[in-house]
Amino acid sequence: MVSLVSASSSKGTWWKEGTAYQIYPASFKDSNGDGLGDIAGILSKVDYLKDLGVDIVWVSPMFESPQIDMGYDISNYEAVHAPYGTLEAMQALIDACHARGMKIILDLVINHTSAEHAWFKESRSSRDNPKRDWYIWKPPRHAEDGTRLPPTNWRSYFSGSTWEWDEHTQEYYLHLFAKEMPDLNWENKETRQAIYDSAMRFWLEKGVDGFRIDCVNMYSKRAGFLDAPIVDAAVFEQPAWSEYANGPRMHEFLREMNREVLDKYDTVTVGELPHTPDPQHVLRYVGSGDKQMSMVFQFDIVDIGQGASGKYRFQDWKLPQFKATVTKWQQFIEGTDGWTTSFCENHDQGRSVSRFASDAPEHREHSAKMLALMLTTLTGTLFIYQGQEIGMINVPKEWTIDQDYQDIESVNFFHNAIKVARQTMAGDQQAIQDEIDYIRRSIQILGRDNARTPMQWDDSNKSAGFTDRPEGGWMRTHDLYPEINVAKQQGDANSVLSFWKSMIRLRRSHKDLFVYGNFRIYEPGNEDTFVYAKTTVPAGEAAVGAGQAAVVVLNFTGKDQTVNLPSADEVGALRLQVGSYTDSAAAEDVDLAAGPGQQRTLRPWEGRLYMSL
Repeated sequence: MVSLVSASSSKGTWWKEGTAYQIYPASFKDSNGDGLGDIAGILSKVDYLKDLGVDIVWVSPMFESPQIDMGYDISNYEAVHAPYGTLEAMQALIDACHARGMKIILDLVINHTSAEHAWFKESRSSRDNPKRDWYIWKPPRHAEDGTRLPPTNWRSYFSGSTWEWDEHTQEYYLHLFAKEMPDLNWENKETRQAIYDSAMRFWLEKGVDGFRIDCVNMYSKRAGFLDAPIVDAAVFEQPAWSEYANGPRMHEFLREMNREVLDKYDTVTVGELPHTPDPQHVLRYVGSGDKQMSMVFQFDIVDIGQGASGKYRFQDWKLPQFKATVTKWQQFIEGTDGWTTSFCENHDQGRSVSRFASDAPEHREHSAKMLALMLTTLTGTLFIYQGQEIGMINVPKEWTIDQDYQDIESVNFFHNAIKVARQTMAGDQQAIQDEIDYIRRSIQILGRDNARTPMQWDDSNKSAGFTDRPEGGWMRTHDLYPEINVAKQQGDANSVLSFWKSMIRLRRSHKDLFVYGNFRIYEPGNEDTFVYAKTTVPAGEAAVGAGQAAVVVLNFTGKDQTVNLPSADEVGALRLQVGSYTDSAAAEDVDLAAGPGQQRTLRPWEGRLYMSL
């Protein structure tokens, strides 16, 4: 049950008011010239993060791993991936963050391990091994003609079946992701205890301040392991999240995790929570009275544009859909003890400037600032992904799937989709080519590699200062690094980086309004502009004279647009505080936006913030 109290009742909580910054270790900074980012590289940029205004550093998986899925396939929770560094290097990073007043959190990947983990090696060694039940094993089914079939028709996130046949023990094991990433069996209490000891207590004792929890609602699979509904009759495997997400014991497991581990430390947890569109269900996860998670990433916003039958089948969308998503997850905590997040990028998504605004040369800086203005004025904990603060954009359309892309998910999807097209399109070469072009374009918009190109520090070499290795980094550097890089923006007061810094400072100085404030939307059906108010009093109560107010106006088009400002009766008298164009103040014909029916003209991809007098 969710308590009906104000979400701001626990003001002053460090993880609510802090600005978090996600680091993808392989792509952040290479310190030793081997072409791969490392912990020493992160350590060398801690002061950069502090200067940006970061309070919480989130380091994506740096554990020992075969790197089938860039570290999300962990072979030893208690060791560091050797090319990244050592346990001593991680301790130095933890200590360096704390010395600067910053917290540090790690990824907690405990739905699955690597197939190279010692636990799984034992599990697959024989059917009577004591750790056999630490993973999910099932016997095969058989067709009428005797053909062996997987236990269910579930489709892996990385294409193909979620089941892999093990010849040695004559059973299938479950893997929701790559076949090298077998799912742990959370029904086994001994397994859970081992997870708590190895993946959690080990790092909490070293001073880690919490975890971002990977695919946090997938540990409890539905009993019976039934086939998923058929949504694509052309293939055997079907999307099956209805069978393994938000299962019957999910909340029980999270309560136990808190009771036995997390409650003994001052920690934060932020869960990756896909396939959970119901706000009331999300509140069950994040209500502080139930002790499950501090907050979650609700994925509706980053799922915009993804296809219903497959992530990499891009679908056009309109601004009202985007606004409705933001509004939904801003307002769902009002009057409760839940908490929310403000984000639109991470290591699994295309860059927000390219997806939600414009990366055209004449618009990309304005777009990046406009999105920064939006994110920093939304309620919840703010999360920034590396490179977002300088306006990094998606990879060029000319990059090729087989030569430039590295991500297992998108590469597998491309080849599987083309295989199916050739099987089902009866030799229609034009239709097949159209499918190839469509999937390639979808991946260029939505693909995970867009977020994984090396961080663009400067234009000192062809690797954007990420590495000194002559042949470059592990992944191709974005072609526009000479134009988009940290060094170029650090000395420019009008840069995207400087704008982010100023907005983070403004957010911090007006916590009640921006971190904890209530959200009201205006003209939700408008397809060109996004207008909302933030107030320090609940929606429906008079704001005039009762607290602070702010109005944010955003132009989501490449043309001039007129916006209607709320009247003084609704939000009081306002003055322009910030504009994403450097001359926004000069463009104002009247200093005050106080009267009824006042309008303003916004230039392409412009954002403005008005605040109470």
